[in-house]
Amino acid sequence: MKDATYLANGLKTKQFSSEELFTETKRKIEKLNPEINAFVTLESLDFQSNGKQPQLESDSLLAGIPFPLKMLGQEKKGWLATSGSRIFEQHRASKNSNYVQAVEKAGLVPFGQTNAPEFGFKNITDPQLYGPARNPWNLAYSPGGSSGGAAAAVAAGIVPMAGASDGGGSIRIPASFSGLIGLKPSRGTMPVGPNAWRGWQGASIDFGLTVSMRDTKALFHALQGINSGAPYQVTPAFWQQHPVKERLKIAVCVDSPIGSKVSVDAQIAIQNALHFLEQSGHEIVEIPYPLDGRTLINSYYQMNGAETAAMIESIENGLQRGIESNELEPISWTLWQYGKKLSAADYVHSLHVWDHAAVTMESLFESFDLFLSPTTADTAPKITADLQSDSIRQQMADVPHLSADEGLAVVSAMFEESLTITPYTQLANLTGQPAISLPTHVSEQGLPLGIQFMAARGREDLLFQIGELFEKHGLFYLSPEIEKA
Repeated sequence: MKDATYLANGLKTKQFSSEELFTETKRKIEKLNPEINAFVTLESLDFQSNGKQPQLESDSLLAGIPFPLKMLGQEKKGWLATSGSRIFEQHRASKNSNYVQAVEKAGLVPFGQTNAPEFGFKNITDPQLYGPARNPWNLAYSPGGSSGGAAAAVAAGIVPMAGASDGGGSIRIPASFSGLIGLKPSRGTMPVGPNAWRGWQGASIDFGLTVSMRDTKALFHALQGINSGAPYQVTPAFWQQHPVKERLKIAVCVDSPIGSKVSVDAQIAIQNALHFLEQSGHEIVEIPYPLDGRTLINSYYQMNGAETAAMIESIENGLQRGIESNELEPISWTLWQYGKKLSAADYVHSLHVWDHAAVTMESLFESFDLFLSPTTADTAPKITADLQSDSIRQQMADVPHLSADEGLAVVSAMFEESLTITPYTQLANLTGQPAISLPTHVSEQGLPLGIQFMAARGREDLLFQIGELFEKHGLFYLSPEIEKA
């Protein structure tokens, strides 16, 4: 599989037709999807039979590229919109999301929907509704989550890019686990609405998973924009051109923000990156982690709980009945029960923590251009990994009888095993700053692991610059199914 820019150019110059491209995509899905379970629907794959040929606009770098949507928030009218939950197994979208409208305006051709965990609460993808997605590097391992189906589809070489979203690392974690490029853009840069405008109070953002920096840049510039009704707006300065700095000053921290173990692979990935960056003339400064990771993650759990309580209440109102515990997966049910115990003051205080973190990080970026860490503390977990013990599951069942503080302790324990694998990504979601995972390392066991760069809000240009530097020197370890453009 070549990258999207290459394929789009092939369509424009008539090296091959849209029908040939979609036929080849369908062939790959039929061959590979039974193993990787990346796609859960195949809407519009046979668009030729309906006479719906894509319009190849000359000014679109990505026109005509087949583009799967994530089965979580990326809604297209008439298509299933399950959010990976059995509650919505037959639910269909009544309108296009603004993100999908932007995708179509960019000339991309939406088709199919990719696997995602229920409501996107996990860093792996194993919904009871669809079953687990599997990592094309090794089918015994997870491709990550919550954009795990998207990652599996791209890493398998079925498509060169796929719709994805990131509310705590859900683009960057699958990118790290699956050998892909994963950008989480700055808050307010991507389309939101018309059904959900705030997206976990701005922590969650739609974008995509890609295999080349030129594709990443093209997708960003094609989708960026401001909806008039969006609660989070960016200033015109976000779109300005910045002079290229030949020598960047880069802060680096390998230590886990929660004090958990960091694998040898993650440490090697950073050391190799530092060696390359220093050889390339950039200034490296090791720093301690700039924030209290536990305080930060607790505020994130409070947001998750409150947002889940509001979501389930809305679902119950829509269904005109109550939701039973057996209709939700245990993590979703636990977050719901915990969220019902939170006060408005609890929620506001959690957002104050985010604001403090944002100010701290913007101050850091007054001294540094970039902040480097591992993307994940380890490579992907196995599909069979049990990320909660029986003891924790019993505590989860008891949450309705606990106080808010006790409920927070249970939620923390519920996510702890998962969090130790992926402790680095949540920060950028809460501060609204952009971050990118680059596929620069593969373990001796043949599993990828990425490195993460963060930048100040609106400075995606620095992330593109550093990504292009690694790519130019052949330091990306992409999926074996991806050909270098």
